[in-house]
Amino acid sequence: MADVKKTSRSLASIAGIVAIATLISKLFGLVRQQAIAAAFGVGPAFDAYNYAYVIPGFLLILLGGINGPFHSAMVSVLAKRDRKDAAPLVETVTTLVGVLLLLVTAGLVVFAEPLINLVAPGLNVSPAEAQQLGMGAAELQTIVQTKAIAIQQLRIMAPMAIFAGLIGIGFGSLSAADQYWLPSISPIFSSLAVIVGLGILVLQVGGDLGASQYAMLGGLVLAWGTVAGAVLQWLVQLPAQWRSGMGGLRLRFNLRQPGVQEVLKIMGPATFSSGMLQINVWTDLFFASYIPQAASALGYAGLLVQTPLGILSNMILVPYLPIFSQLAAPENWDELRSRIRQALLLTAVAMLPLSALMMTLARPIVRVVYERGAFDLEASAVVTSVLMAYGFGMFVYLGRDVLVRVFYALGDGDTPFRVSILNIFLNALLDFLLVRSFGAPGLVLATVAVNLISMVLFLWLLHRRLGGLPLMEWTLPVVALTLSSIVSGIAAWFVLDLCETFIGTEGLLIQLVDLSIAGAVGLGLFGLIALQLRIPEVEMFSSRLRQRFLRR
Repeated sequence: MADVKKTSRSLASIAGIVAIATLISKLFGLVRQQAIAAAFGVGPAFDAYNYAYVIPGFLLILLGGINGPFHSAMVSVLAKRDRKDAAPLVETVTTLVGVLLLLVTAGLVVFAEPLINLVAPGLNVSPAEAQQLGMGAAELQTIVQTKAIAIQQLRIMAPMAIFAGLIGIGFGSLSAADQYWLPSISPIFSSLAVIVGLGILVLQVGGDLGASQYAMLGGLVLAWGTVAGAVLQWLVQLPAQWRSGMGGLRLRFNLRQPGVQEVLKIMGPATFSSGMLQINVWTDLFFASYIPQAASALGYAGLLVQTPLGILSNMILVPYLPIFSQLAAPENWDELRSRIRQALLLTAVAMLPLSALMMTLARPIVRVVYERGAFDLEASAVVTSVLMAYGFGMFVYLGRDVLVRVFYALGDGDTPFRVSILNIFLNALLDFLLVRSFGAPGLVLATVAVNLISMVLFLWLLHRRLGGLPLMEWTLPVVALTLSSIVSGIAAWFVLDLCETFIGTEGLLIQLVDLSIAGAVGLGLFGLIALQLRIPEVEMFSSRLRQRFLRR
């Protein structure tokens, strides 16, 4: 238990490093999205990009992301092994994964068109079908152009499959070596590559091209910028890997290397499990392809949620995963149960008030962040409704991820995989039912429902696996925090209405003032109420915030 105590003492510092690095990275990601919004709005270039990015982008998130299956598998195994055994293990896994993903890359290039047809069937509209649906010539031309751009973009971005795997393995290796800054900050290079590409596009081309030509060229810039960013993200981590003794570019095919089978045992089911989640996203886009501008709205709103969610999830998941792994033995399960509660309640403290504010302040958030250039008031209205639906599910999204990491730490990737298979069918059914009543927001609400059901199921399975969890004892503080968040959200909405009445609603500065005042009131009220609840995790969260602000 000595190692565990040592890790727990450094938990706050690890979380702080990850938070700062992820914040910087997410801010650049937000600037990238603002640049895309200003350049293309909800037009065909970005609509196509959302469909083309489905597979390579999901691979980057799935395999290359912090807290992804490759990262989780490497940390879970390397955290239990001696550092001198790390390099051969990492190099062997890298070689095997690289060969497999090279084949995936070739498949993406060859089958780009049928894959786009599969991802976005709503783009397969013939002139006769368009006439039956009452589409005009301009609308049909936009659909045809969107599909052509998407096919071209997918072929360009296909190599991201390889770099996604390499990035994920590198992230896991560096985290196991107690290096958290670089994995958390490196996505900044991906954002910078796209921002630079868009800057060159606007400065060199400007308004010299027609709308159709501009969309085609803009689509190419988005695709090449995304690939360049993935390459840079991989290159910057290599020197740190070498210096940490976590292997290099050496090819190894030794499957008998100690630890390799253990990594693959976790990595395989974990990848399929996380992949099932991405299939749920593909299912959403499948239905979205029949709704004009829905794919763009999902992309813009999704980033606004993922910015705070990504920062806070990395603060919680990154430091807790090695702790869960070190407590996996049965004799440590009392401490493990305590750590699971701690992680879940920290998730509730962080996510529930943000969820309430994201829902009540969705309109000014979208306007402040995106409304400029080609992104107009009409586009803001489309994205606002989707953002409100996303905000509703922030806690269950991250809570489910916390519980999945507990299974990974226990060496069990099969259970999350089986639950994810069930989720695919459930998500498709809910998409079909809810899209009819709610449109694009219904697709998000379906995902929220699936995450909630998954979280409850994981808790029940862990309750049986770990010899009982005090679920009622955990539920009461979550309910109290939820009620506190609802009160804070209502207060924020009321203050926003007052600000808009007396200060106004037009102009970036005025919108920012309205949003800041309403948000500060909402968060402040939640903090006051939550502190009165005497929940240890609330006091822990508050204490860390005070320490960091006072230190500065």
